[in-house]
Amino acid sequence: MSSISSGLQDIYRRIEAAAVEAGREPASIRLIAVSKTKPAGMVREAFDEGHRLFGESYLQEFLEKRSDPLLEGLPIEWHFIGHLQSNKIRSVIGKVALIHGIDKISTARELSRQAQRQNLHAEYLLEVNTSGESTKYGMAPDEVLSAAETLFTLPAITLRGLMNIASPDAASAPKEFRKLRQLLEQLRDAAPNPEQLSELSMGMSGDFEAAVMEGATMIRIGTAIFGARGVL
Repeated sequence: MSSISSGLQDIYRRIEAAAVEAGREPASIRLIAVSKTKPAGMVREAFDEGHRLFGESYLQEFLEKRSDPLLEGLPIEWHFIGHLQSNKIRSVIGKVALIHGIDKISTARELSRQAQRQNLHAEYLLEVNTSGESTKYGMAPDEVLSAAETLFTLPAITLRGLMNIASPDAASAPKEFRKLRQLLEQLRDAAPNPEQLSELSMGMSGDFEAAVMEGATMIRIGTAIFGARGVL
């Protein structure tokens, strides 16, 4: 068994165990294999093992990987999980199932504008900085509800939920996941279409089990599947 195959199987088992402990259905949690900085061949290996959801963070790398002969035309569900600048939205829209890293009203407005311009519809998550770290992107938690008043009105795009990257402190991460879940519940109370707000993208290789316990619907795992990544 290859390291990618064994990594996937291990994560699947751990997701199931955490879900059962939390009293949740394992199928309610989707695994996004974070393939940033990894070659197309490794994505293809995970695909051949039956995995279909992959996350990328760097625009040029994603575009090259998506069109690589090893991957082009495959039924891969791509997610853009990195910070997305407004001037790069036009190159991503229509190519991914979900954008995880919208963190400003201005960026959401540009997403809406580009979606209308290209006659497309886009779905996205709002990134929230639950740790308060200055090195992390994301809207402050106390800004989310007021921003949502505008976000709910933007045409051609749909806010599907929230995303965060927890602090590396093992004691703090569960509290931050809980804060994100509670914030999503508040958003649903204020939303014109609360059923659309169904996603919590939280948890990575070192903390995903805590995220599952707090309601994650998507977890983003890279290192535990593909090994340590290089730097672009």
